[in-house]
Amino acid sequence: MPDRASARDGAFEGVVLGGGYSTRFGDEDKALAELRGRPLLAHVVSALEPACDRVVINCRAEQADSHRAAVEDVDIPVAVAVDPDPDRGPMAGIAAGLRAVGAEYAAVVACDMPFLDPEFVEYLRGRAEGVDAAVPQRDDEWYQTTQAVYRAEAMADACERALERGEGKILAALEELEWATVSESEIRAHAASDTFENVNTREELAEAERKLSGE
Repeated sequence: MPDRASARDGAFEGVVLGGGYSTRFGDEDKALAELRGRPLLAHVVSALEPACDRVVINCRAEQADSHRAAVEDVDIPVAVAVDPDPDRGPMAGIAAGLRAVGAEYAAVVACDMPFLDPEFVEYLRGRAEGVDAAVPQRDDEWYQTTQAVYRAEAMADACERALERGEGKILAALEELEWATVSESEIRAHAASDTFENVNTREELAEAERKLSGE
């Protein structure tokens, strides 16, 4: 694990993807669902505080005000990047978020990962040095593209080109880039076991509540 000083050389930012429709969660915006008295989105932004200098929240235009309000209590500068063309999927959200980043590299994470490990984010930042991305690969087949670090301009360009080709998968953008795969053994060595746990349903929210309560 690189020490924090070396991992934080130069500005490093985070992008939180919050523009989805949360179809498995019901009528409520999942990012705003309350977990231990705070919106889920605030938990994720706060988890990035030790690793990042600034966070950009990507969302749809109608979500912007509520998402800003949801993170009023966090101790890190936050900006909102609205999707210019909504409903184009997470790759479009990644592009919009990364376009609003001022640093060379940024972590991209989903808004539903309340147990995000900031030390693992810093490890990913170190693995991305000199290439365009560092992406965890779990079980030798599944890439965790929404808890990864990207060179902001290169990845935004690649995402936009992939969208123009009609591609929807984030890996289609990565195929254009030089990137590092973070293996399962690295994940076990450098990440908390629950860093990838997400909240897609109300049942999973209740389980996260119990976990944070120590039950």
